[in-house]
Amino acid sequence: MSRIQAKEKTVGELLRNVKYSIDFYQREYEWERRHVEELLDDFESKFISSYSSEHGRSEVYSYPHYFLGTIITVAENGQSYIVDGQQRLTTLTLLLIYVQHRLTDIDDIGNCRSLIYSAKRGVKSFNINVPERLDCMQALFEEGEYDAADQLDLSVKNVATRYADIVELFPESLQGDTMPYFFDWLIDNVDLVEIKAYADDDAFTIFETMNDRGLSLGHTDMLKGFLLANINDSNEDIVHQRKTQANKVWKRRIIDLIGIGKDEDERFFREWLRAKYARSIRERKKDATNQDFENINKFHRWARDNKEHLGLMQPQDFYDFITQRMNRFAGHFIWLRQAATTLAPGYEEIYYNAHNNFTLQYMLALAPLRLEDDIETAREKMRLVTTFLDIYLARRMVNFRVIGYSTVQYTMFNFARNIRDAQLDQLRELLLRFLEEMPDTFKGINGDHYEPFSLTHVNPRRVHYLLARMTAFVEQGSGNNVSFYNCAYDGKGRPLEIEHIWADMHDRHVDEFPHSYDFQRHRNYFGGLVLLPKGSNASFGADPYEEKLQHYVEENLLAASLHPQKYEKNSSFRNFRENKDLPFKPHPQFKKADLMERQELYRQICEQIWTPDRLLVSS
Repeated sequence: MSRIQAKEKTVGELLRNVKYSIDFYQREYEWERRHVEELLDDFESKFISSYSSEHGRSEVYSYPHYFLGTIITVAENGQSYIVDGQQRLTTLTLLLIYVQHRLTDIDDIGNCRSLIYSAKRGVKSFNINVPERLDCMQALFEEGEYDAADQLDLSVKNVATRYADIVELFPESLQGDTMPYFFDWLIDNVDLVEIKAYADDDAFTIFETMNDRGLSLGHTDMLKGFLLANINDSNEDIVHQRKTQANKVWKRRIIDLIGIGKDEDERFFREWLRAKYARSIRERKKDATNQDFENINKFHRWARDNKEHLGLMQPQDFYDFITQRMNRFAGHFIWLRQAATTLAPGYEEIYYNAHNNFTLQYMLALAPLRLEDDIETAREKMRLVTTFLDIYLARRMVNFRVIGYSTVQYTMFNFARNIRDAQLDQLRELLLRFLEEMPDTFKGINGDHYEPFSLTHVNPRRVHYLLARMTAFVEQGSGNNVSFYNCAYDGKGRPLEIEHIWADMHDRHVDEFPHSYDFQRHRNYFGGLVLLPKGSNASFGADPYEEKLQHYVEENLLAASLHPQKYEKNSSFRNFRENKDLPFKPHPQFKKADLMERQELYRQICEQIWTPDRLLVSS
């Protein structure tokens, strides 16, 4: 083997004015949302443990460091190729792109951009240089968004989606005045070890040595070993029988869980233990330490250290833990995960929450379940909790509230503790009370506390979702056999596009909006938006309203309801309007007053879709 080098580097040292290439045989970027979620949560936890608004930025250098792992590069023909580590480096680059969009100091912005994009030998390129991703990275770097709906390249799709995840999940505690401090910490206190080889063969030998020698046990295997080892008795035949039975139950459930997806077994244990047994969560403040919620990430160790709290006192307890408790709750979790991918009649809310990437719903849905609950009772409890979450999330969305994991996990964990083991009637009462006391309501659509709800650069996925739910509500209420999916995606599975009723032509509206800024602000109001297929949006999106109106009549009912024709001889739509007492009306023209009327219509539709009364009826 030729000479190799191993050196610890900060993110700044690793990325500043350096070019990395990725060979064609390993170019896929495959990180999932959960990886981004975990990384941001770790970063926030480590940074906030020392941060104080009273500190000067120079003090950040003394904050604790975070080790992000090892990467392997090989230097050939004057270029550095990433052999192992592109997932982390690509995600760091996406995070830096997000940060540079939110920094305000010109020197900070320039410093950040040098870690993303630089010139070498007169050629400007991204510091992780993959030609197939260039258009996507350029758009994210310059505009902060990229439409990958028609992309065939999986990595490009994942890059765009993970950036959108960063926008959504980035912790509120790191925003605003804290952002420059976090940026300093990110580039100076997050460390990696770069192992640099000078030949492909050497690089791959290192890679194989680090990854293939020995078969490391996962958390699930180690938990299984701990539990089975404690099923003992003086009678060896009884021990053998019990261990055999427990192992059989365990293997069957793990196979079922893995059948849902990779790592679903570990996900189940984390969600279940947090839902039923975790007592504490780390506070988001300086010097806070990890508690049960965080420590359950390594659930095999947490279970061993908390065996008395889990009721694991006698050999029989360990046996029952597997054959009764784990077996029953794994079944509930599997059902939840399946309902999250398919619109199951009566339990659609689970799908909606999953569509919004609200992963905390599984912990909350498991919290009120009891071992003795029959299937009907357990599923009704899960329906109530996920329905509550559906309403909670929609209310937060229309009030410009973040619904990301790190933002709401503290509130949701404490609420999970409040509903733990609740009986049906008690659970319903707790959920209704929470909604009644919730400060965010659908009055936010009309600007109850803030600006009226509108489309912004950070919430297009949320606006799209709300419009799809509203479209489905109107269609289904008018007797049309369509699903939420049909109202969110076209026949090829591509998302429908958000259509502005007003084209981006300020000169057509100067009579009501002398200033362009005011026009743009109103143009993005919720009531001025509908969903249309991509072809339709592209073909007449810039037309004057009166011309668009002739096309809207052929589209979904929410859009078509703008046209007077939809109010003629349409008994099903008329019955729907009358039964729901919704202020639909045709709009032959669309002025500011019409926009505000639609805004109010949308508020009333949302009130009916996400009414707490849904908690009062059984599935």
